[in-house]
Amino acid sequence: MGRTRGGSGAKNGRDSNPKHLGVKKYAGETVTAGSIIVRQRGTHFHPGNNVQKAGDDSLFATADGKVVYAERKNRRVISVTPVKA
Repeated sequence: MGRTRGGSGAKNGRDSNPKHLGVKKYAGETVTAGSIIVRQRGTHFHPGNNVQKAGDDSLFATADGKVVYAERKNRRVISVTPVKA
């Protein structure tokens, strides 16, 4: 008898590509309009002022400024406060 039973050796080798999810910009960091702040699946974080949600639930800035994390109605909310020039 062989060492492995049942001849097929193709049992391994399946793995999905990385999706690069997570927080990209932290509180206090400056962002430009269009910058991605968080890549997520579902709404772990919710958009606040000057932030919008993309089609894949990512959050991005709609104005230049600093990132602010807060909590509103038991939801984690991300906002961008414009910086005075």
